[in-house]
Amino acid sequence: MTGKPAISLIDEPPMDVLGTEKTGTYALIPELLMKVLNHMLEHNIPIAGPPVFICKEQSPEAVKAANAERTARVEIAWPVNGPVQGTGDIRKYTLPGGRMVHTVHKGPYETCEPTYLQAFAWIKEQGLTIAGPIREVYPNDPMEVPPEEILTEIYIPVA
Repeated sequence: MTGKPAISLIDEPPMDVLGTEKTGTYALIPELLMKVLNHMLEHNIPIAGPPVFICKEQSPEAVKAANAERTARVEIAWPVNGPVQGTGDIRKYTLPGGRMVHTVHKGPYETCEPTYLQAFAWIKEQGLTIAGPIREVYPNDPMEVPPEEILTEIYIPVA
């Protein structure tokens, strides 16, 4: 992404989701996205928003180590409304809301690190601390837009 991304502090509402989690590498993200999406399509569950990746690791070093050691807890969720049920390892739950730092990365997923580093620096400059799992929201489909147009919304809970 060219230039500095806009970074802001927002209040994010709680979000009901249908999701699943698996331990391994971040390469599991597409597989788990499709697993939950296919469940929703098979059970006629309406999609209430773009998919979300919840990252339990809260620093670039922790992300790199978890990926290398295959210990990353990869959690994927799709927003839902109303009475919805999961089956097996796909379950309905609520992602907590709260005060979050928000920024958007434009470009391939694998080039997000500079955007994260700018957000982490901003958090430190504001005297805030990371207070929970980081979220990535994928508002567009990489199968429908060129790599340089892919958007990744980043939400970092802070206190």
